[in-house]
Amino acid sequence: MVKARDIGLDVKVPKKECNDKKCPFHGTLPVRGKVFVGEVVKDRAQSTVVVKWDYYHYVPKYERYMRRNTKVSAHLPPCIDVRKGDRVKIAECRPLSKTKKFVVIEKVSK
Repeated sequence: MVKARDIGLDVKVPKKECNDKKCPFHGTLPVRGKVFVGEVVKDRAQSTVVVKWDYYHYVPKYERYMRRNTKVSAHLPPCIDVRKGDRVKIAECRPLSKTKKFVVIEKVSK
């Protein structure tokens, strides 16, 4: 039985176990930096999901806020089960590939 590591964030440890080296709980991947909550918009790639979140940007010329969004690719460890439409919490980590610099750490209830 593999013991899950403490990643230093207030998240629930997954019930399933995995042997993925890029898993922050059961592997050696450290997480640091920003943490975001967003919605999974794509989950078709192997061990990768695309997460999107909205934010407001202030435009001084019009003295109003403009709604914008951001989409990033994130690594999905096998011990976390998420599908398209789920809300997830992602954390920044070292670069895992050309586009992946985040890892999914928790499925957030709606």
